[in-house]
Amino acid sequence: MKLPRALRRLSPATAASPADSAGLAAVVGPSAVEVTPNWLRVGDGYAATLVISGLPTLVGPAWLSPLTSWPGRIDITQHISPFTGPQSAQMLRRQRARLESSRRLDADQGRLTDPATEAAAEDAADLADRVARGQSKLHDVATYVTIHATDLDELAEAVAHVRASAASTMLDTQPVTFRQLQGWTSTLPLGTDSLRMRRVMDTEALAAAFPLASADLPAPLPGEPAPAGGVLYGINPDSAGVVWWDRWAQHNHNSVVVARSGAGKSYFVKLEVLRSLADGVHVAVVDPEDEYVRLARAVDGTVIQLGRPGVRVNPLDIPPGDRRSDALVRRALFVHSLVAVLLAEQPTAAEQAALDTAIATAYAGAGISHDPVTWTLQAPLLRDVAAALAEQGDDAAAGLAARLTPWTTGSFKEPFDGPTTTVPAGQLVVWSTRQLADELRAPGMLLALDAIWQDVDAVPARGGSALRRLVIVDEAWRLLHDGEGARFLFRLSKQARKRRAGVSVVTQDAADLLGSQLGQAVIANAATQVLMRQAPQAIDEITEAFGLTTGEARALLAARRGEGILLAGAHRVSFQALASPAEHRLCVGDLDRLDEDDEDEEAPR
Repeated sequence: MKLPRALRRLSPATAASPADSAGLAAVVGPSAVEVTPNWLRVGDGYAATLVISGLPTLVGPAWLSPLTSWPGRIDITQHISPFTGPQSAQMLRRQRARLESSRRLDADQGRLTDPATEAAAEDAADLADRVARGQSKLHDVATYVTIHATDLDELAEAVAHVRASAASTMLDTQPVTFRQLQGWTSTLPLGTDSLRMRRVMDTEALAAAFPLASADLPAPLPGEPAPAGGVLYGINPDSAGVVWWDRWAQHNHNSVVVARSGAGKSYFVKLEVLRSLADGVHVAVVDPEDEYVRLARAVDGTVIQLGRPGVRVNPLDIPPGDRRSDALVRRALFVHSLVAVLLAEQPTAAEQAALDTAIATAYAGAGISHDPVTWTLQAPLLRDVAAALAEQGDDAAAGLAARLTPWTTGSFKEPFDGPTTTVPAGQLVVWSTRQLADELRAPGMLLALDAIWQDVDAVPARGGSALRRLVIVDEAWRLLHDGEGARFLFRLSKQARKRRAGVSVVTQDAADLLGSQLGQAVIANAATQVLMRQAPQAIDEITEAFGLTTGEARALLAARRGEGILLAGAHRVSFQALASPAEHRLCVGDLDRLDEDDEDEEAPR
């Protein structure tokens, strides 16, 4: 917002006489006030008043925010008196005449034009045009700030901090020396201005200060109950306020966490897991690096380590208790998705037709049909599907069976070569894929997501309500590398809300998330977005995708470990993850924990 230079020299045509505010203040104020040139002693505390005497040529939205968000006790008062149209026109006419006289005098004497005078003349002409059209008005404005402290040293320090905060946005502040009593009464809720230290502002520049912004999330209005749910995200480093967030109160329950390696994203997510468990949420985690295993065992959770000897998951299992008429069809469709991930490409139309026939043949060979009574029988295995493909005698079927050989009878058969061995039960279930070979990582994550989805999609018992479930996909870039895996993750994020579930996508590779339409759709379906420290190479894409301001982008580049920004609709707030000692021991990474142990051993006793 542009503050015309012409307004700097304008002054009101008439000045109202000051009201006797001191007498009114005595009615509601303290019993005694000690007055000095630079401060007041009000009751048991001290106060000093500043006046905003100058603004920059350009003011942005919420230009008062450095003062309104200052973490201390201050009173900010604005006295606004609008001028009438004729008054504004007369003031601008005189100002334009003075500026035009200066320009012509310089031209007559052969001097170079003054850029400041030229700019002020153009601003005055533009403002006069807008005032004449009724698009803007002039206002007589005074802005006062009274700072409170418990002793004089604290007051001096607070005044210095407030002036520095104001100066950071080019707001000039001056102490009201020898007029501290009038300054204090001017900031009381009496509606009187005893100082009359005013300046003229136009409507646009004045409106840019409103609504008064805050660095914190909005609190409940007086009389409204405090929110019953939510978890602590951390402390706001800008205001020292608490960042408390309830994902379940948003229009969807999904979230994305994007940060470079080492920024503390896993630490932050593990903190949310612990606090969500205390809130009664059931949590399932896809863990590619065994980062959640220690936490799960500490809270008596279930750990399923895919790739370890004897740990198997049969993708053809029909979920127990699922009596929906299309349960068998859903399993067949998932096998199609799994095969596409195993092959790292979409099968041809002929191969898909052959695969569909082979799946039906394998189920029929196990005695399973569309009759729900048969669904309790032991399901066929992936090798049974491959055998059915080989028996078809078709070139497409034979080629597909040969391509599936490594996962049915070859080196990669272990996760699929047998019935499911571990039942995912408990409030916290961690699916670890670290033991899997790289070629099996994407299929393993897909198997884990499918097993999690079976729990999420389960129909609640009659008369009961669906449990809140949080699904966390850590290092999601591995799944986003695969087209079918990304599509499955997208479907999961789209359908989770109707099952009272939320999906949290955690990744360090912003390019994979932003470089595809499916990844961008996952972001669009996440009402809660958390950004932590970013790499300079990725900050431009992050800024564009999440609509960051220049200041927010710079904050992410300089963020320390555990610091981030929470984005949720119109809410944007910085936070520093905060943990208790017990939480810290469970959430810190294994290498970081070893480093801390070494430091403790080296510390003098």
